[in-house]
Formats: sequence, structure tokens, C-alpha cells
Amino acid sequence: MSDGPSLPRTGLVIVASTRAARGLYEDRSGPVLVDWLRSRGFEAPSPRVVEDRLIGVELDALLGDRERLPRVTLISGGTGLNAEDRTVEALRPHLDKEIPGIAHAFWARGLESTPAAVLSRTLAGVAGRGFLMALPGSRGGAADGAAVLDPLLEHILRQLEDYHDR
Repeated sequence: MSDGPSLPRTGLVIVASTRAARGLYEDRSGPVLVDWLRSRGFEAPSPRVVEDRLIGVELDALLGDRERLPRVTLISGGTGLNAEDRTVEALRPHLDKEIPGIAHAFWARGLESTPAAVLSRTLAGVAGRGFLMALPGSRGGAADGAAVLDPLLEHILRQLEDYHDR
């Protein structure tokens, strides 16, 4: 573990939704995740909402500067099976390490209420000193993601305090 000061508790929520980005409907998943991050002591702005086709550009820009990467980034939407759902494909190349156990826990949690939970192509992992997770773009999926991460988050952050880019 690092003997230095803890890194700032910064969080970011990105919503991949063409309809919400175009103002055709109000996203309801992003606020759930922002509220959860804030309740855990993170500084988190309102969700960024981007069209599905732009999620790769958004993640490339965010992950291009690892020194400025938030400690926790949650991406809501784009994890389904539709042609526009590209969040997992956009996120995966940026991860230094995937954490498949978190995805499995998420699916198990979701199966408690809906068989369709396993259709989400969620992905969790780390990039530098940041934790990232892609979640479904539903209010329930966001709530399930927060519930799964809640008992794990502090341990994840402690482990990442000592991460060094090589």
C-alpha cells in the first residue's frame, strides 16, 4: 500500500444513449449512479450523455490521459445486443486488467429479478489507477451495479492506490 496521501475521490458517469443525447427521452440510469457515487464521498458531476455511436470517441478522450482519469468511471448503456451497442468494444482495449468476478456478481444479482440480466454485456476493470465498469442503461441495471460495487469499492480503491504504470 502507498504511504502517500490518498488520491482524490473523483467519479464520472457517462451515459451512452442516442435517444437521450437527442432529447427524445430523459435518461434515468445516470442520476442513480451519480447519486450513489456522491453518497460514497465522490465528487461527481452530472452524467455526460453521448450518442451510442460516439462512445468510442468519448472513452478514447477520457482514457487518453491516465493522470486525469477519475478514480471511478461508470458507463451506462450500450451493453445490449442492438447494432448500436458498442460500449464494451470501446472500453475493453483501454483496460489494463479485467475483473470478471464483478460482472458475474452483477449478473447473479440481476437474475434475482429478471432472466434477461444475463443479456447485458457488462465489463469491469482497471486502467491505471481508475476503476471502470459498463452497465446497462436502465434504472434497475444501474441500481444493481451500485449494489454489487458497494461492498467492493473501498477495497478496489485501496489496491489501486499502489498501482504504477510500467
